[in-house]
Amino acid sequence: MSTSVFDSVLLKNLWSTEEMRQVFSDNVRMQMWLNYEAALAIEQAKMGIIPQEAADEIVACAKLERLDMDFILEQVRLTKHPLVPTIRGLEHACANGFGEYVHFGPTTQDVMDTGMVLQFKMAHKIFLRDLKEIGRSLLKLSEEHRNTPMAGRTLALQAIPITFGHKTAIWLAEMMRHHERLVQLEPRLFVGSVVGAVGTKASFGEGADELEQRVLTRLGLGTPEISWQPARDRFCEYGMVLGMIGATLGKIANEILLLAHNEFDEVAEPFAKGQVGSSTMPHKRNPAITENASCVSNTLKGNVSILLDLMKHQHERDGAIWKMEWKLLPEICLMLSVIMDNMKFTLSGLQVKKEKMRSNLDILGGFMLAERVMFELSEKLGKQTAHELVYEASMHGLEDGGTFSQALSDDPRIKAALTKEELDAVLDPTTYVGNAPQQVDRVVAEVKASDWLK
Repeated sequence: MSTSVFDSVLLKNLWSTEEMRQVFSDNVRMQMWLNYEAALAIEQAKMGIIPQEAADEIVACAKLERLDMDFILEQVRLTKHPLVPTIRGLEHACANGFGEYVHFGPTTQDVMDTGMVLQFKMAHKIFLRDLKEIGRSLLKLSEEHRNTPMAGRTLALQAIPITFGHKTAIWLAEMMRHHERLVQLEPRLFVGSVVGAVGTKASFGEGADELEQRVLTRLGLGTPEISWQPARDRFCEYGMVLGMIGATLGKIANEILLLAHNEFDEVAEPFAKGQVGSSTMPHKRNPAITENASCVSNTLKGNVSILLDLMKHQHERDGAIWKMEWKLLPEICLMLSVIMDNMKFTLSGLQVKKEKMRSNLDILGGFMLAERVMFELSEKLGKQTAHELVYEASMHGLEDGGTFSQALSDDPRIKAALTKEELDAVLDPTTYVGNAPQQVDRVVAEVKASDWLK
């Protein structure tokens, strides 16, 4: 008997967002339910629970194109039930009365939970693929800009220098951890359900455990240790990890937007010939794609904030809680696919303005090197004394509007401790990036040694 009915739905070569819409479309959702019913029939026939001829007919008819959709829609209006119309549609399509053996033992939640897991398995492949593409872009940026100096900023203000590669390597390491989270949760998430009305398998008889293992293996899923109908931690965990990925990408998008401000002008998203930034201001090259990623990331957080409510199922099934998943989780997947599409575009062609980064290191007139000067002085005067001297010089210089070099030279105690040559050397911002390049190398090596981008 052919099992091609259990193959994943073939997706066209589309943007991830379009692929994800297909994954969570009505057609794919119903086909996953039909795949479940077909797998159940096959294994029940093998175990002598239903006739082989019935299983053959059920498998042959468990395809959307074989069902009478008008009949199913009429059953929707009649039953007001999410699954029964599809079951009746499959029963209606089977010849010779073999439809009597459709859905022989499971409950609605068995089918719908397992169907959603199968949809998540399809979505998961898209996320892993797109995460790899984003990772490759971040890896390239980290390697190319390992030594590109720029201003590090804390609490919105310039602090001391970093390299742009150091910034992107931090993003890269964070995305690598998200990849690890996605891989690690796979055995917990990709399990199905064949346990019946309240999870006891009473309707499946003595061979219930064997049947469950057979059906779920055929569907490419693991077998849980016990019913998880009232235990929604699997779906909650997945939604939260996806939310974390969306939050990281939103953070990256937001920082790119900040660095793209004309007053910084250190990076820019790709802008193609013929692209229009504004309907009324011809000069605008708006970062619209990056902005969209930031916007959707903020929206996605709304769904994630409700996820913990999924955990408070009452008794053995709680429709008021369970049905929330049908909205929250597909929306999280769809929104994350939008964010990932946007950031694949932005990061793959990000314009890095090295000259502007270098010139922005000087906008404070050298004051960003105060820490370095303090430590240089501390070797001769002691750390606390050096801190007080540099603090006084910095405050006077910032209030008077002069350069840091002038402010330091005006203090005879500092002038006596540091020669002009020594002072000029420590006021070069490009040579005060610590071991940022070496940290980049470490992250790059770890990423390349992992299976993530292979």
